[in-house]
Amino acid sequence: MTDAKHNMENGEGGVGIELDNCDKISNVADIEFSEVAEPLIYKVSDRPPIHMTFFFAFQQVLVALSGSLAISSFVADVACASDFSDIRTELLSSTLLMNGVTTLLMVTIGARLPLFQGAASDYVVPLLAMQVIDKDFCALPVSSSTYTETENSSLPVTNSTGVDTDLRRQLAFTKLQEFQGCLIIVGIIHCLVGLTGISGFLLRFIGPVTVVPAILLSGIFLSRATAKFARSHWGMAAVTAVTSIVLSLYIGHKKMPCPAWSRKKGFFIYWYPFHQVFSLLIGILVGWLLSAIMTLSGVLTDDTSNVQYMSRVDAQAGIITNASWFSVPYPNQFGPPSFHTGVFIAFLLATITSILDSIGDYYACARVCDVCPPPRHAVNRGIAVEGFASIISGALGCGHATTTNGGSIGAVGVTKVASRDVFVCVAVIYIIFGLVGKVSAVFITIPQPVLGGAMIVMFGMFNGIVLSNLQVLSLSSTRNLAIIGTSLLVGLMVPYWLEAFPDDFDTGNAYNNNIIKTLLANPNLCGGVVACFLDNTVPGTARERGITAWQEYDKQEKVRKYSEGPEVYLPLFPETWFSWKVMKYLPFCYYRSEVKHEQPSVLTEKLQNHTEE
Repeated sequence: MTDAKHNMENGEGGVGIELDNCDKISNVADIEFSEVAEPLIYKVSDRPPIHMTFFFAFQQVLVALSGSLAISSFVADVACASDFSDIRTELLSSTLLMNGVTTLLMVTIGARLPLFQGAASDYVVPLLAMQVIDKDFCALPVSSSTYTETENSSLPVTNSTGVDTDLRRQLAFTKLQEFQGCLIIVGIIHCLVGLTGISGFLLRFIGPVTVVPAILLSGIFLSRATAKFARSHWGMAAVTAVTSIVLSLYIGHKKMPCPAWSRKKGFFIYWYPFHQVFSLLIGILVGWLLSAIMTLSGVLTDDTSNVQYMSRVDAQAGIITNASWFSVPYPNQFGPPSFHTGVFIAFLLATITSILDSIGDYYACARVCDVCPPPRHAVNRGIAVEGFASIISGALGCGHATTTNGGSIGAVGVTKVASRDVFVCVAVIYIIFGLVGKVSAVFITIPQPVLGGAMIVMFGMFNGIVLSNLQVLSLSSTRNLAIIGTSLLVGLMVPYWLEAFPDDFDTGNAYNNNIIKTLLANPNLCGGVVACFLDNTVPGTARERGITAWQEYDKQEKVRKYSEGPEVYLPLFPETWFSWKVMKYLPFCYYRSEVKHEQPSVLTEKLQNHTEE
């Protein structure tokens, strides 16, 4: 969640001017900047040369690639499919394809900002929690003909002696089908939130005091899954993480010489923080190279039963050979969707946090791109597109939805390239990656400790970004400190209690036990519910709670001119459609009113008077 301040309910920003009228501000020539930002190289609607567009796009692809790989690996783990390379390849192919499809939809008909849509970790955390609580989560069934039918799912009866590969595969398919069905349902809800424009209603009750503990608990809980990948060789994981940290933090402020060529200058050298932008990728390559050296020198064991075997560079080499060149993910590729109450509620909570996260990212992206804050129709359209993409993700069996990637927004701020064309190219590259099976197979062969080391950096940064939202609320308030501290404690305590003492909780009904334990094992749900309840019942002002900061842009800033007007948010509809009266009643559409705007001089005087006050 970013620290961008916004108001979805009233659609206001700056000094109270409606967002739909932000073109008034951009046309006022005598309003000064409070801060002179470094100009963008390419603005949102600019069209860079084709070769530069590809270069910028490939850079964005590499920035977000490791995150998508990590989330897909988590899904394979919680679906008990880690031993099946073909399932893992299909899951990653579906993830990469949906990254491309959702990004393309977002840039063309969604919020229309340069926003990359990547795999959302919010949906994986509750699944990992279920795996931790249920000791028989991945236990093998007795036989292919022995299953227990329940109201919730058809899970096979477990037997410690079962070693049938077909049954293990069927178990993985069963879990993926449950993820699939629940994701389709919450995707419909997500889409309706955008189409009806009720996201402002959520912001009345859910503010920073609720969101920070809920999302932070996700990042903390992911440390369990990260340890699973790093445990095969902690030294290799440490080298990967330390390399990324040194490049991004210790020497990140320095620039390195990079060769370039242009028609005017010919070959020349320019200075660019290449090592900082690609610090995570370089860290993975260093770890991968270390694994190759240790494998060839015989340092790593070749015993497949030893946990260290997964740190070898050739541990999964056969995946590339067996993978097909072209693989098209299709609906129900793992079987027909089913339903699981616990998974559905967990996904529903993840959808709410994902919506709030995306809204903040839209506003942050607008500020980075030097355009006026997104109007309500653009935000609602963006949320609707994300929900629609969640439905497709569910149908393809991804096991997770896609959401706006904050790291890509940061990359735009570093590179100063905000062109939509770049992100259209990003979408095309990801779609190609998703369709070419060999590409997904190459990523799958990354040694587990190398991936674990990358996760340490990624999710460590994720936790820091979440904590940065605390700056918008009063940390001197005993009320806020008590609510945040209590919710974090409950979110960590209850799942641990169920894990350490599973027999303490018993309703007398095995089915009810399973459902309730699934819900209580979710740290987001436990901590988020406590934080939301206390934040809305304990007396406190809106400014103290941070609600004011989220609903209004900082009024201490002077109004600024933007590099482009609100036309960047217009959907790709014929011009005449915008004057249709029906558009006025559709929250996701733009309506051009025939009321004439005030003269710029009158507006300038009002803005100056308001600023002085």
